[in-house]
Amino acid sequence: MNAVTPAKAGRREWIGLAVLCLPALLTTMDLTLLFMAVPKLTADLDPSSTQLLWASDIYGFLIAGFLITMGTLGERIGRRRLLMIGAVFFGIASVLTAYADSPEMLIGARALLGISAATLAPSTLSLLRTMFRDEKESTTAVTIWTTSFMVGGVVGPIAGGLLLDHFWWGAPFLMAVPVMILLLIAGPILLPEYKDPSGGRLDLMSVGMSLAAILPAVYGIKELAHDGFETWPAVSLAVGLVFGVAFVLRQRGLSVPLMDVSLFSRAAFSVSVGTLLLTTGLMMGIQYLLATYLQIVLGMSPAEAGLWQLPVIIPGMVAAVVGTGVSQKIGTPPVLIAGLLIGSAGFGVLTQIDGNSGTALVIVSSAIMFVGLAPVMALGIGTIVQAAPVERAGAASALASTTNELGGAVGIALIGSLATAVYGSTLDDHLPAGVGGQAHETARNSIAEAASVAGGLPAKVGGQLNAAAHDAFAHGMEVASYVSIGVLVAMAALVAVLLRKALPAPAAQPEQAAGAADEPLPASPQSV
Repeated sequence: MNAVTPAKAGRREWIGLAVLCLPALLTTMDLTLLFMAVPKLTADLDPSSTQLLWASDIYGFLIAGFLITMGTLGERIGRRRLLMIGAVFFGIASVLTAYADSPEMLIGARALLGISAATLAPSTLSLLRTMFRDEKESTTAVTIWTTSFMVGGVVGPIAGGLLLDHFWWGAPFLMAVPVMILLLIAGPILLPEYKDPSGGRLDLMSVGMSLAAILPAVYGIKELAHDGFETWPAVSLAVGLVFGVAFVLRQRGLSVPLMDVSLFSRAAFSVSVGTLLLTTGLMMGIQYLLATYLQIVLGMSPAEAGLWQLPVIIPGMVAAVVGTGVSQKIGTPPVLIAGLLIGSAGFGVLTQIDGNSGTALVIVSSAIMFVGLAPVMALGIGTIVQAAPVERAGAASALASTTNELGGAVGIALIGSLATAVYGSTLDDHLPAGVGGQAHETARNSIAEAASVAGGLPAKVGGQLNAAAHDAFAHGMEVASYVSIGVLVAMAALVAVLLRKALPAPAAQPEQAAGAADEPLPASPQSV
C-alpha cells in the first residue's frame, strides 16, 4: 500500500474543536433569540410590522447570501484570519443589536450580524478538515460540530428566556461577546492557518451574481409559501433563478471558480446535498410547529419549551455520534437509509396528535425524529466536505452550510405554510357559533391570533374557539407529518439506489477509496 496514513489528531486539535463549536452554537442561537424578544422589543422600539419582519428575516437572508463568498474568501486570505475577522464583527454587531434604540438601527445591526455569521460556519468547518486528516477522526469531528447547531437551538430558548425574565430585550444578544473574546484569544493558539497558495483572485462578478441569485430566491420562496401567489415574490423568485443559471454558466468558464459546479455531476455529492437540504428543511419546519404547539396550545413559556427539548436533543446527539461510528464499519448508505426510515417513524407518531395530546406525544415523536435524522444531517455535511480536496474545503464547507441554511429557511416556510393552510380551512369547518366577520378572519390567520380573539369573547365562546383552533392546528401538523413521511421514504429509496454504488465500502484500501466514490476528482486544487 503506497498511501501515507494521515497523522492522528492530538490534544491541541480536540481542544480546538471545542473552540470551533462555540461560534457554530451561537449562529443557531441568534436565529431564535429575536423571536423570543419580540414582545419586549415591540414595546420598547415600536417597530412597524414591516420593520419587525425585516429585523427577523435579514439575519438569515444575509447568512445564506454570503456563505459561498465567505467560504471562498477564506481560501484566499486564510481560514483562521477570516474566522478572527468574523468574530470581531460578530461581537460588535451583537452589542449594536442589544443596544439598538430604533427599528432602523436594529435592522442594520442584524444585517451586520448576518454577514459576520456567514464567515463563521464555513471557516470553522473547513478548519476541521485541515485539523483532522484521518477519515474516522474527521467524521467524528464534523459530527460533533454538527450537533453544536442542535445544542444552539435548545440553549437559545432556555438561556434567552431566563435573561428576558430579568433584563431588557437586548440582554440575550450580549451572550455572544464573551464567546467571541474567547475565540479571539484561543484561536491563534489552537487553530492552524491555511490558505490555498494557488487560489488566485476572488471573482467579484461571481460574488455579485451569487448574491443576486440567493437573496431574491430565498425571499420569493418564503413570501410565496407564506402568503400564496403574489406578483412581487414570484418576480423575485424568477430573478433569483435567472441569476442562478447565469452564475452556474460563469463558474463553468472560470479557471478559478467561486464554486465548482461540476461536483454536482457526482452522485455521492449531489445526493448528499439533496438529503441534507430536505432533512434540514423537514426538521426545522416541524420543530417550528412543535414550538408553537408547546407555547400556544400547552401554554409553556419559551424557556419551558426549550427545557422540554432536552429529552429530544440529547438522544439525537448520542445517535449522531453512534451513527457516525457505525457508518465507519458498515458504510454510510445503510446508516442514512436507517436514519431516514426512523425519522419517518417519528413523523408517523406525530400523525396521532390532536388538540388535547399533551406533552408526552410531542416529546416522544420529536425524540424519534432526532434519533433518526441527526446522523443523516451529520453524515450529509461530512460527505459534502470530504468530497473536496483539503485546499478547497472552505468552498465545500460553505456549500454545506448554505444547504443547511437554505433547507432551514425554506422548510420553515413550506411546512409552516402547509400547516397554516390546513389550519385555516379546518377552522372554517369547525368555527363555533358566535364567531364571525372580522373575528373569524383574524382567528383563521394563525393560532396565536385565534388565542387573542378568544380572549375578547365571552368565556364559553372563547373556550370553544380555543378548542377548535387547537384541533385545527394539530390537524395541520398531522398533514405536514404525512407529507414529511412521503419525502423521507422517497429519499431513503433514492439513497439506496444511488449512494450504495457511489460511496466506497469501509474495507476498501485508502488508494482505492480515494477514487471509488464516483468519477475521479480533478487533480487541480481549484476544484471545490
